[in-house]
Amino acid sequence: MINNDRLLIKMREIRFHGRGGQGAVTAASLLAVAGFKDGKFTQAFPTFGVERRGAPVQAFARIDDKFIRRRSQIYKPDILVVLDSTLLRVVDITGGLKEGGIIVINTEKSTKELGLEGLDVRSVDATREAFDVLKRDIVNTAMLGAFSAFTGAVSKDSICEAINEHFSGDIAEKNIILVERIYKKAKEQ
Repeated sequence: MINNDRLLIKMREIRFHGRGGQGAVTAASLLAVAGFKDGKFTQAFPTFGVERRGAPVQAFARIDDKFIRRRSQIYKPDILVVLDSTLLRVVDITGGLKEGGIIVINTEKSTKELGLEGLDVRSVDATREAFDVLKRDIVNTAMLGAFSAFTGAVSKDSICEAINEHFSGDIAEKNIILVERIYKKAKEQ
């Protein structure tokens, strides 16, 4: 069983790492909506430069039980959500991660293979599930299911509601199926 006590004490600051086109910005936004649906105060925002499809992208979210006055970029996240583990070769993903912080990463590799020994890494193979359900390598919603399972910071049901509001029809249904599958796999770890 995962101990999430440290996440229930204070504001959670989350930094998403992905590549252009993978939906990191959408994931941060959906997480904020889900947190709001859970009765929390939230923020979500991206950082943009000269991004293009495939280029490293960051997005941010904050979740708290009280009003959030802070408006700055997140430099010392509590939680990292990594949509693409190949970013570890080109970006300092762990830069600024708070002591005791959590890394939720899409990978089938071990922490040793990733070079993340000694850190609190929680992984799922979201890519495999996304191909199975969506027939595409878009893992943003899957990683929200993993985030919910591993941290408890937002409920899976609220994530599914946020997805249903953002997407429609078959796309919404498939993404909800993906969230449910990843959530279950993450909880089984």
